[in-house]
Amino acid sequence: MGTSSSSKRPTRRVRNSITIDELRLTNFLAFLRAFVFVCVFCAFAGIAFAQTQTANLTKDELDPAVELSHYRSVFEKGTVEEKRSALFEIRNLRSEIASRIALPALQDPDDIVRATAAFSVIYLPKDEAFNALVPNLQDKSEIVRRETAYALGKVQNANAVDPLLQTFQTDKSKEVKNACVVALGEIGDVAAIDFLTKILAQKPKASEDFLRRSAARSIGQIAQIIQIRESYTVTPESFLPEKYKLSALEKYQNLAAKFPPFQSAVPVLTRVLQNPKESADARREAAFALGTLGDVSATDALQSNLASKDYYLAEICKESLEKLSSVEKPTE
Repeated sequence: MGTSSSSKRPTRRVRNSITIDELRLTNFLAFLRAFVFVCVFCAFAGIAFAQTQTANLTKDELDPAVELSHYRSVFEKGTVEEKRSALFEIRNLRSEIASRIALPALQDPDDIVRATAAFSVIYLPKDEAFNALVPNLQDKSEIVRRETAYALGKVQNANAVDPLLQTFQTDKSKEVKNACVVALGEIGDVAAIDFLTKILAQKPKASEDFLRRSAARSIGQIAQIIQIRESYTVTPESFLPEKYKLSALEKYQNLAAKFPPFQSAVPVLTRVLQNPKESADARREAAFALGTLGDVSATDALQSNLASKDYYLAEICKESLEKLSSVEKPTE
């Protein structure tokens, strides 16, 4: 009996020890779950608060007095990097009120600040943005003139066409000239077509590859804006889902039959497409432009490049032919 009694005591002590460990583990897990829950709740609450604040800012619901005071202080006393950071914040708000706050930075003593400010004011009304930006096309700094030209393209005010053409003619910087050509395409005014066509009518030079590519693309963009009211382009579109392909969204019209400048552009673009001495980019953009112009006379030139070793050129030609196939035939 004594032996039996002594053999049970260790078992009882072990059982009590296990129970205590289990209790401690249970309490720890309960604490851990509560801690994780609180952390997750705080994280979601923080995200919701941030999204609410961002939504309020992007809807022009920011307090102009508070924000103006903050940014005015930065633009008056801040370092160059502080000013640039403030301008990036303003640009990302994509609002008229925020863009207006950035206006003083266009006259900042530092050229990097002035250049950064160009894209921070593009959400002003078109006329106001144009009036604020156009003086900086004459800025002493090349980077300011270049960024101003690009920004004017984003504003899409047709009044900027003549100043951009004048800047191209007088500015000695190749970068500024290229920016002017790109901007003309984003503005989408037919008045720039003759000028862009003249660039392409000249003999190709390796030093002007980007300029010629930009001129061809800008002709295509101007035509596309008229056709489907959209300046953004992806060439080729073959990797996009069907619903995002612009060539499948609308019926195209023959712009060459309606606008004489486009009629003159068709043979020039065709020569660029067929010329092996042109850069690959220039030929691709010429193919894109021929599709947006809607002139079926370009069909043979486009078809002849469907088997090109340049995959992108072949795809762009295919898409341009699809656009031409949607052009409504004139009624006799």
